[in-house]
Amino acid sequence: MRLQLSVPVQEEFDAELRRLLDAGLPSKLAAADASVWPAESEAADRLGWVDLPLRSEDLIARIETLREELRAQGLRSITLTGMGGSSLAPEVMAESADVTLEIVDSTDPNQVIEAIGTDLAHTVLIVASKSGTTIETDAIRRAFADAFTTAGIDPAGRMIAITDPGTELDRLAVEEGFLATFHADETVGGRFSALSAFGLVPAGLAGVDIRSIVAQAAEALPGLASDSADNPALRFGTWLSIAHARATEKLVLAETSPALAGLSKWIEQLVAESLGKDGQGILPVVVAGTGDVGFADARADAVLCALGPAVEFGAPSGFNAVIDGSLGEMFLFWEFATAIAGYSIGVDPFDQPDVEAAKAHARTVLEGSGGTDDEEPAFREGQVQVFGDVGEATDLVSALESLFGEVDEYGYVGVQAFLDRIAEAHAEELRPLVSRHSGVQTTFGFGPRYLHSTGQYHKGGHPNGVYLQITADPRTELLVPGRSYGFSVLQRAQALGDAAALREKCRRVLRVHLLDRTKGLEQLRDAIAAIEPRHHYGVD
Repeated sequence: MRLQLSVPVQEEFDAELRRLLDAGLPSKLAAADASVWPAESEAADRLGWVDLPLRSEDLIARIETLREELRAQGLRSITLTGMGGSSLAPEVMAESADVTLEIVDSTDPNQVIEAIGTDLAHTVLIVASKSGTTIETDAIRRAFADAFTTAGIDPAGRMIAITDPGTELDRLAVEEGFLATFHADETVGGRFSALSAFGLVPAGLAGVDIRSIVAQAAEALPGLASDSADNPALRFGTWLSIAHARATEKLVLAETSPALAGLSKWIEQLVAESLGKDGQGILPVVVAGTGDVGFADARADAVLCALGPAVEFGAPSGFNAVIDGSLGEMFLFWEFATAIAGYSIGVDPFDQPDVEAAKAHARTVLEGSGGTDDEEPAFREGQVQVFGDVGEATDLVSALESLFGEVDEYGYVGVQAFLDRIAEAHAEELRPLVSRHSGVQTTFGFGPRYLHSTGQYHKGGHPNGVYLQITADPRTELLVPGRSYGFSVLQRAQALGDAAALREKCRRVLRVHLLDRTKGLEQLRDAIAAIEPRHHYGVD
């Protein structure tokens, strides 16, 4: 592994590095010694990830055997439904290996219908949920089961469960006779589960060489566990905490190597959900590359991090990093570094105190109004309805100007798109556009996917963000079998639920609802572009 750091405050960095070394933090972490955290921390029950690479042989052998059995039966299409830590790591593994693994982590009915219709006759569905009760995962499982039955296929014979022992999903898999069930380690939290069954089973069944990935991590483990000033995870965790202490809490991530394609999205969840709480944290900003829509986003409140070979760049803050290594190394490195940064910052990296709020509000919406809007739009313009506190604005441009104007130069805009993540992937182009015209750091997430990632930071991290939420009329509807609602209703309830949770935290949310998705997105893009760009402080 290669780590290159630029530290503008070397004395502070050295002092904190020494403090962490004196505490024996890396070795205690590797030994699953939770004594370094306060008694109320969840660390005692969440450190099983530290030695996963050393005890994966039986799991890998079982995956390889099952993969050959599936191939012999002509079951060549592997589909995974799981949210957050249950899908992001295998998605990275498959993308970096150029292997097909279909991920269904959306409640957009069009996206679910497309996934079901891809190759049902040869499909195996992996249902991954640590809790066993994840609402999105359960809804998608139900939809696939219904489709299998309609096609004359026994659903249970096409389903594989990954869950903790004794969960509702575990019991269901036994009762219905699923093709296979993989029990996860109860001491491994979702976002630290890359090298557990949650990461290895889907990737391995899809055809990824998971043996190599695990071997890479195992080889890196001694260096990451060492109480040495040369320990890369210790150095990077210290670097993050020093940046945070100097109000430089945005972590701009850009991939510069095809071998690490998609890794930034996994890092985004790990860092945001682990560190964004108690009014503190590091906010990852995932960008497209190192050009105008890449490191140009990094300003005085950001640190820059290239994932892959070195590039020429310089952050106005003076904090720069280049991290290069194999995928297995990177998974374990980031897990160690994130836990170390949490300790140094003073937050518990293993809990997620604000994740439940959006879920609770969504359930309230589903039970009360069936997922429909209870509020009237402030106004309608063309194919867009605007909801929320718009002040005196009567048009889309002025409403957006008002939202952007509320952010100070060290804040951020979070764009939350409850759209079809596959068919409307181009909506991500709004992120650099908003960044340019708002003049502040901007993140982008598809809902409900981001709720299991940056959603914790939005409500628990630094209270300096505003949110542009995008919802839309559905193209079609798909009922959730056994439930009184359809996917579009669930999707809308999740959007409204998160908006309510954010407002409960005194965060400003502007929701734009697209009556026509294509024309509405074009209208929104034009309105953002019509706003005079704010000064990109710290950038020439």
